[in-house]
Amino acid sequence: MDNFETANDLIRVITPERGRSLLLNLKEVVRYHELLSQITLREIKVRYKQTALGIIWAILQPLSLMVIFTFFFGKFAKIPSEGIPYPIFYYSALLPWQYFSTSLSFAIPSLVTNRQLVTKIYFPREIFPLSSILAAFVDFTIASFIFIIMMFFYHIHFTPYLLLVIPVLLIQIIFTLGVCFFASAINVYYRDVRHALPLLIQLWMFASPIIYPLSIIPERFRTFYLLNPMAGIIDSYRRIIIKGLPPDSLALSLAIIVSIIVFFLGYRYFKKIEMSFADVI
Repeated sequence: MDNFETANDLIRVITPERGRSLLLNLKEVVRYHELLSQITLREIKVRYKQTALGIIWAILQPLSLMVIFTFFFGKFAKIPSEGIPYPIFYYSALLPWQYFSTSLSFAIPSLVTNRQLVTKIYFPREIFPLSSILAAFVDFTIASFIFIIMMFFYHIHFTPYLLLVIPVLLIQIIFTLGVCFFASAINVYYRDVRHALPLLIQLWMFASPIIYPLSIIPERFRTFYLLNPMAGIIDSYRRIIIKGLPPDSLALSLAIIVSIIVFFLGYRYFKKIEMSFADVI
């Protein structure tokens, strides 16, 4: 009986106060899908407006980091890559990481950036961080074509496990949404979040297996390390795409659990204080 009560307590913590409120909120967002698509398109256009290279920046960012990492961490530092050529070892991690970091960079300040709309008319405010994440997904998709070319160049064969990329990507999106909902709501009240964000993203990158493989983490620390969902997500991408193996069960399980909890907590907090955004912003 004690276990049952504990489980119910956990459910009450990570779900909205009313049982159907989460579904109702999501349905409301779906009703505003046209507005979401318009704001997403505007976000994409504004991001590359008056730039000489335009959308090519979506490719240059992860590609340039891959070259730097290969040169310094691969050739000089000799960080192990588990037998994987350094360029594709780094690009396979930088690609999803760039999607995550870009989403955070634009979604977290999105409510403040769009303060004029927030204070004038009502619609689901989560549309702003969601549109930033969708716009970042366009960059992610474009940069993925370079990765496909690299796979052919390094003779990496496609396996049936490649289909598992879809659920791993879904887990990443769920986690990203949770972080962005929570942090964007906090940013309305404390603008320090926007200033601290670049440092947080940089530290988070070094706390994830991008420069180094997951196997370099000692076994006794690995479970604690994997509480960072991006660690399990990035390792899963490498195992599925490059190695042709299924994801590590512990890494992916912890990523799923933490991502779902972060999403529910972040979304619940966002909706709880949503009506006060116009007064504070």
